[in-house]
Amino acid sequence: MEYVLRWILPFAVALVVIVLVVGLFNMLRGGNPNLSQKLMRARVILQLAALLVAMAIAYLAGTRPH
Repeated sequence: MEYVLRWILPFAVALVVIVLVVGLFNMLRGGNPNLSQKLMRARVILQLAALLVAMAIAYLAGTRPH
């Protein structure tokens, strides 16, 4: 399970960065404010998901027998 999560984490972080950049670009060019708000909310949810994956990796790494 930890192995799978270690592959998922970079994609989760990349997705957070992509949504952040798209949201900031939309705000800076004066685009639809509702879209920017939705993108920033999505970013927060994706950050939570990435954090939970990272915490799961840390937990599983600590519970392995030596």
